Amino acid sequence: MPQITELKKEFTKRFGGSEDGIRVFHAPGRVNLIGEHTDYNGGAVFPAALTFGTTLLIRPRGDLQLGLASTNFPVSSTISARGLTFKEEDDWLNYPKAVVWELARRGIELSVGYDLLYHGEIPNGAGLSSSASIEVVTAYALLRMEGKKTDPVEIAVWSQHAENEFVGVKCGIMDQFAVANGKKDHAIHLNCDTLEYELVPFRSGDYRLVIGNTNKRRGLVDSKYNERRSQCEQAVRELRAAFPELKLLGQLTLAEFEANKSLIGDETVRRRARHVVEEIDRVKQSIDVLKRGDLAAFGSLMNASHDSLRDLYEVTGPELDAMVDAARAVPGVLGSRMTGAGFGGCTISLVHGQSVDRFIEEVGRKYETATGLKPDFYVCDIGDGVREWEGEA
Repeated sequence: MPQITELKKEFTKRFGGSEDGIRVFHAPGRVNLIGEHTDYNGGAVFPAALTFGTTLLIRPRGDLQLGLASTNFPVSSTISARGLTFKEEDDWLNYPKAVVWELARRGIELSVGYDLLYHGEIPNGAGLSSSASIEVVTAYALLRMEGKKTDPVEIAVWSQHAENEFVGVKCGIMDQFAVANGKKDHAIHLNCDTLEYELVPFRSGDYRLVIGNTNKRRGLVDSKYNERRSQCEQAVRELRAAFPELKLLGQLTLAEFEANKSLIGDETVRRRARHVVEEIDRVKQSIDVLKRGDLAAFGSLMNASHDSLRDLYEVTGPELDAMVDAARAVPGVLGSRMTGAGFGGCTISLVHGQSVDRFIEEVGRKYETATGLKPDFYVCDIGDGVREWEGEA
């Protein structure tokens, strides 16, 4: 958490008045530990909330205006809380606007206006869910300020809908769900279709999670995402010769896939389907080994996940592969894999605490030599989901 005292001073500098009545809320970023490109195939994902994220300071005001400002972005504005519309030039302001719009759509009109100051610790564009963090903290804070109930699952669904319909980004539910429902030292086993979930203990002991940002612009993600999705749908259609009711690859067991894979005529499509079915199985295995506290086995599953995303699903690219290869060469690394959509973005590695400094130095040097890009690294712990901050920091 940042220095709340300093942020309160910044709040009064921006909005005037005293510090009386300011309340402080926090929502984390998130990282997906394993289970990539499984969500839209009816499978499970395995994200965790991080200890860093977005802090929101909020105070009621006497009119029905919203004062919106950020310590991270120059764009700020005071706007009406009624009749909100998306505007390209409003940049990040569209995310809190989306949440106010969504609450009104669900019958929760704000009774007063509010001043809101956001402070983000999530690197913008790193794929660690800065937008979901803004949405969830806004929804939670406004519901608390208005004296309404705060159901974390509802908040996640509403925030996703706000981003889909108001901002126009067709994201899935994982990011908002992890941000709203995370728990310290636990990962979330989430079925994205049913929203059934289980909190699974993640006892890292002497090991730390290190996120590596390739700083590679992800230009191919949308087109390749649509192509992969289409290939998975083709696999389902061909497998219906054996499973007439099949709707999603996630409904198949690994054994069922193995026995019927020859029904998929195209070898590339067969490889795509294999990744999905095996990745879902890796998520299940991950839950078992983590419940036993077997971090080495989880690290091996992380490695297998990346190798499958590289060889079968083909969504890694040279930058992610270079970073993962460099990571695995460092003593004390149990596992390393890409996380997110691919073709850039971030890796996640499980690194012994005594090896972290060496990891950052060696991986950074090797990666920059291989790609010409300078990476960033974030050493992180698994934290709680959205909450109100109490006490000073």
